[in-house]
Amino acid sequence: MGQIEVVPEKVAWVLVRDGRVLVTRNRGVDVFYFPGGKREPGESDAETLVREIDEELQTRVDTATMTHIGTFETRNDHDGRPEFRMFCYTAEYTGPLLPSMEIAELDWFDYGDRARVSPVDQLVFDALHASGQLT
Repeated sequence: MGQIEVVPEKVAWVLVRDGRVLVTRNRGVDVFYFPGGKREPGESDAETLVREIDEELQTRVDTATMTHIGTFETRNDHDGRPEFRMFCYTAEYTGPLLPSMEIAELDWFDYGDRARVSPVDQLVFDALHASGQLT
């Protein structure tokens, strides 16, 4: 029997405003990512998003407004297996967007900044651009 490979997953917050999308960069790296993170055991996507956004940006996601906008995967070049999976949600929020200690900076990117985000985030950028949400 083959070993079952677990694909790393992330729950991400995709906040679009005026043709730009919110991204963050962790300390010590150059690449930007959508805010969010991995589920703790037993957590729902909503619970994960609330916890991660509070930890990263010190703000509260309104779970009543959460909408799943897509699940995106990067795949391994040599065998096509999933490498990373990201569950993306929009949601309204209350409170300021204040980066925590782990976040070096936050920014608002348009489609021209696509090369500055991770490969899986680039897939989301493409989808947002194709739908006219990202300029």
